[in-house]
Amino acid sequence: MTPTALIYRDVILPQSEVGFMRRQYLGFSRLRPVWVGRRITPGAAEAGLTVHRLGGESALGGLRRAAFKELGLVPDMPALEAMRPVVVHAQFGRGGAFALPLARALNLPLVVTFHGGDAHKDKHYRRFPPSLFARRLPALLAEARRFICVSETVRERLLARGFPAAKLTVLPIGTELPDEAPDRPDRAPLLFVGRFVAKKGLPVLIDALRRLADEGREPDAIIVGDGPLGETVRAQAAGLARIRFLGWQKPEAVAALMREASLLVVPSIRAAGGDAEGLPSVAVEAMALGLPVLASDRAGLAGVITPGETGATVAASDALALAAAIAELMADPAARRRLGAAGRALACRDYDAGVQSRRLETLLLEHAR
Repeated sequence: MTPTALIYRDVILPQSEVGFMRRQYLGFSRLRPVWVGRRITPGAAEAGLTVHRLGGESALGGLRRAAFKELGLVPDMPALEAMRPVVVHAQFGRGGAFALPLARALNLPLVVTFHGGDAHKDKHYRRFPPSLFARRLPALLAEARRFICVSETVRERLLARGFPAAKLTVLPIGTELPDEAPDRPDRAPLLFVGRFVAKKGLPVLIDALRRLADEGREPDAIIVGDGPLGETVRAQAAGLARIRFLGWQKPEAVAALMREASLLVVPSIRAAGGDAEGLPSVAVEAMALGLPVLASDRAGLAGVITPGETGATVAASDALALAAAIAELMADPAARRRLGAAGRALACRDYDAGVQSRRLETLLLEHAR
């Protein structure tokens, strides 16, 4: 029987996470991933994940989950032990704090992956009032075997927060690579994909598109996603006739949109409270399809996008510069093809999902009990 890696995510899985979370484990052959958390969404079944909801579905389940969250009392121990787990892999820093009592109860090593906001958001590290993560952080630093960072930017931020350098490993999440990049029409829409939250910088993109509309140069634009800022950005876009808001789309639908787009725009910013990108998976997905990426210099893509070579960049929050870059690239199909080809070559070389997944499996096995 293949030993089990317990994958802790408190909510399995938010719609925005299904694609890149699943890819982390698609190359596993020596460990069986079993997802453990307190809430299971329909997306887990759609992604074909093996899941275990802590506390079960009985009338006492809610109390058991509350006791697990607040007191670290782990329910379902016989069922968890029967899975023959050898390691716990927690997603996000907060997930690591939740999973710490689980790893202790099962006497298992704990590995935690940090994705971006969990390293950057100041509120997570605030001492007054302390969050659950802040309360458990000293023990997490002492007891976790390894902290995986999805980018060098995340590693640098964790170092600045006092994480031990010896426990930090950079391991980006890969993407599935199509056999070839599709042919693209010279005239096709630009694309944005992401949650409607401050760090994604969508209002900057809307501002840039309005500037282009005022000049008679507004391109077609497709906006995929939703979130807390949904009402705000839709109101901001009122009157811009060439924008289409599609809401959340399944990964295969997003891939289809990428095949028909001219340009992916990643206008990320550093939000109030410090929130910032780690490594936006949508950019790597686009590059694998040969779709050129125009990103801000706050998009967490240092080392991925070399300006003018594997993509294009502008200063974060600068709508005027973003508008100019969009206009320039949309008017130059040859430049888009050149950037798309170089971006795809880099994605194929460094971000193959199967390769990255097997590297993760090897790292977990190095720490397994």
